[in-house]
Amino acid sequence: MSSLRLLTAGESHGPKLTAILEGMVAGVPVSVDALDRELARRQVSFGAGGRMSIERDRVRITAGVLAGRTTGAPIALEIVNLDYRAWADQEIAAMTIPRPGHADLTAAVKYGYRDLRLGLERASARETAARVAAGALCKQYLARFGIVVGSYVIAIGEVEAMLEDDFPYPERLARAESNDLRCPDPAAAESMRQHIRQMEGDTVGGIFEVVALGVPPGLGSHVHFDRRLSGRLLGALASIPAVKGVEVGSAFANARRRGTQVHDPILCDPEGHLRRASNRAGGLEGGITTGEPIVLRAAMKPISTTRTPLPSVDLATGRLAAPRYERSDVCAVPRAAVVGEAMVAWVLADELLRKLGGDSLEEQLPRFAALRRSHLADLPMDNGPWRFEYPGTDAEL
Repeated sequence: MSSLRLLTAGESHGPKLTAILEGMVAGVPVSVDALDRELARRQVSFGAGGRMSIERDRVRITAGVLAGRTTGAPIALEIVNLDYRAWADQEIAAMTIPRPGHADLTAAVKYGYRDLRLGLERASARETAARVAAGALCKQYLARFGIVVGSYVIAIGEVEAMLEDDFPYPERLARAESNDLRCPDPAAAESMRQHIRQMEGDTVGGIFEVVALGVPPGLGSHVHFDRRLSGRLLGALASIPAVKGVEVGSAFANARRRGTQVHDPILCDPEGHLRRASNRAGGLEGGITTGEPIVLRAAMKPISTTRTPLPSVDLATGRLAAPRYERSDVCAVPRAAVVGEAMVAWVLADELLRKLGGDSLEEQLPRFAALRRSHLADLPMDNGPWRFEYPGTDAEL
């Protein structure tokens, strides 16, 4: 069971979104302005649809934070949907034609909906605003330990950014904030912008990276499949709407290489610090953090709502029909990257809370400083022979 539980509620065109974050320790300073800035980052993207010109997302904290600090109680976050005013008390036209690629049909099969909008309202990526608010709070917790989570876009459709291996991650993250494609390569960003302009009734996907810096070694576990941090992070990113593929480090490229070209050599400096000569493993080995940057890459499919409709079936008549166009983005990859940061921050905060224990930030800070590191002094070896011995088994064999 997670130490840090996150629950979101709300519909795309309902009155508000709500996030409940339970399990955060007491004493963590919380800046509402910083939470609002994260929500604003989620709304910036070249290729965003009309909804983003309506909403001005702001967080209201209604529980769990008093006098600017967490209390240890569940934290309640609310975000008002301004677009609700245009929908409230209106007669909503029947929706019976499922849109290919959406949750319209699958949700109706699962829950027996008699109108497809019931699935649309919750499946909408509008819900991710609540995740970003909760993730932003997790970021503020991680920052107390020097851990930073950021993201950038590396591809939109066929256009890829040129990022050299020696391009430092802090600089990548800083440059990503300079444009509305969240791409550290300015030339590639302009090409991406042109590519999006050419969609003409279609949509386009892409690839983004989420990076976590300053994460200590030893988070996660190899002894239980559901505690492997690699699996938890992959699942968290794959839960973002329209994300269809996730990898740790350069996993898919590594699958085509030889082992000697993939694994990261371990070196030791004169002071006894152990480090990797490279980071093709993406900061995770055996489901446990190595102390190197955590690098995760997610592939987002093109948004399913297209102005040029694909064939579908009217469930009310059984006849072929074209779905009605619903307002949507042309490209949402830069926005999805910010959601990816929130999901990674939530998972890492949960793992750190589990590792450190305690009920307050004051208790945790010295425990963090005392964590075992990748250093010879922290890793004494018996350096002697030993045997497999399981008491009581010899008589059975």
